[in-house]
Formats: sequence, structure tokens, C-alpha cells
Amino acid sequence: MKAAVYRSYGPPEVLKVEDVEQPSIQDGDDDRVLIKVHSASVNPFDYYYRKGFLPVRPSNGLFKPKQQILGIDVAGTVEAIGKNVSKFKIGDHIFGSCLGSHAEYVCTRENKISLMPRNLTFNEAAAVPCAALTAVQALRDAAQIKKGQKVLINGASGGIGHFAVQLARLYEAEVTAVCSTSNLVWVKELGAHHVIDYTKEDFTKNGIRYDVILDASAARTFFSCKRSLTGTGFYMTENPTKPGFQLIQVLLGSLMGDKKMKGAGLTNTGGENLELIRELLEAGKIKPVIEKTYPLSQIAAAHRHVENGHTKGKVVVEIAT
Repeated sequence: MKAAVYRSYGPPEVLKVEDVEQPSIQDGDDDRVLIKVHSASVNPFDYYYRKGFLPVRPSNGLFKPKQQILGIDVAGTVEAIGKNVSKFKIGDHIFGSCLGSHAEYVCTRENKISLMPRNLTFNEAAAVPCAALTAVQALRDAAQIKKGQKVLINGASGGIGHFAVQLARLYEAEVTAVCSTSNLVWVKELGAHHVIDYTKEDFTKNGIRYDVILDASAARTFFSCKRSLTGTGFYMTENPTKPGFQLIQVLLGSLMGDKKMKGAGLTNTGGENLELIRELLEAGKIKPVIEKTYPLSQIAAAHRHVENGHTKGKVVVEIAT
């Protein structure tokens, strides 16, 4: 099968589309599902691993990567199932999470995927899992968002940010979205009550205080945002591209006894959270925004696009056409 492989850490050019062995359901893989991949997406997670940031090397190889196929979002067709799989049958259209989805086939556990929303294409479904699940866990679980709270989403036009805007509005919060000039209109259409153009205004200096600040672009520090929080306010940062930066913030906050901040990482990639996302998508209550789609042969260009840091919504990779 064809797959985007990286044999060494480095820039996007280390990614090469090669013929590799196709995965299959093995003895003992009773809860596994083999997926024919139609579409995947590129997340910061992917170039974080591709570049070989120090925090990933102990688990993924100090000098060269052990897991050499990237991708964590998938949308495709069930090709084969383990003997204990009960939720899916061959031919089902599914979406969800699995490591190694930048390939024509991938195996994942049954509880990491869900039936694909009926109203979405494969490309649209592939744009959802990682970003939407992170937004749910940040707002609902970490911040415990409540009706009527003032919520600010910094980086509202990005992958996590554009889902966070929609979800915060669903939770009946008063939503302020921070993004660049070119994104103000469509982010407002997603449900933001207020929009701030960060090229013209610094939200930390406008005197407004928020119950929740989600820094989805990790462009600000906790300490610069702290003055914009209410007395019981809560700050979260999602910063996979600068893990040391995020870790230092969280550790310093903990050492100082500050309970106002948390990292907003993705901790649960399937199960009930993914079912919730599917239901919201089918009901039309949230939707993915895709800026651009690339074929697998242009995987390096897709990485460069996302690594640039100004993606409008998501970047998707078409595996099967």
C-alpha cells in the first residue's frame, strides 16, 4: 500500500510516499478494525512528531522515529474486523482516531471510531476528530463551561478554535472570538457574539474579564492573560507545537498554587465523546471548515501549510479518490 513515511526527523521534505506492507487483523487483534482510508487530516501533532521535538523522542525514538507513518484523524470504509467487534460491519463508513492514517489502510481499536455522520463527506469527517474532541474536553471537562459565562477563544479560526467557538455557543456562553482581519466574518457566522481582530486590538488590555479563556493558538502566556480573568476565571492553552512552553506554564502555575490554568490536551480519542461529536454533526449544530485539500502525493505541502500556523479551519489529505 502507499503511505507517507518519514525515516528521520526533520522538515516536511523528510516525508516520502512509499510502498509499505499493508496492515491486517492478526491473531489477538479481536477488537481491531481494518480501515480503507479515504481521507485524513494534518494536525499540529503530526509536525510536532515529524520534527522530533525533544518530549516525543523518549517514546518515539531518540535518533529516528519508531512510528514512521503519521496521521491521527481518519475517515474511511471498514475493510475487515476482529472477532469481538460488534459495532461495525464490513463496508461501514466510519470516522475517528488512529495513529498512522496517512496511508491507504490502517488498523485501530473499535472504541476509537464511530459511524460517519450521514450528512458529511469523507473529507469533512476527516477534519473533525482531533480538533473537535480537544475542544469538547477543554471547554466541557477542564473548564466546566456554564450557561451565561463569558468565554474567549484565542485562535478562533484554527482547527481547535473554530470548533470551540461553536461548542461554547451551544453551551449558551457569551463567546468572544479572537482572530485575524480576514477571518472575522466567517468566525462570527460560526456563532461568536463578539470578534476581536488581534492585529488591531490586544484583548488583554481592553479591561474586559472572562470566565474562561481558551488559547487555542498558544499565542499568549497564562501570565499575560491572567489579568483578563474573573476572580474564578480559568485559562487553558493547547500548545502541541511548543511543548516546553506549555509545560513551563503549567508547572509554574502549579508551583505557585494557581488553579486558574490547565493544559487543554486531547486525552480521550473515542468512546462517548466521539459519539457526542457525531450526533452534533448530524444535527447540524457544529460543522467543520476546510481551508484546503491535498492529495497524499503532496503530503509535504500539507505539512508546510499547517506548520505555517495560519490555517483557516482544517487541512485535509485525500488518500483514496
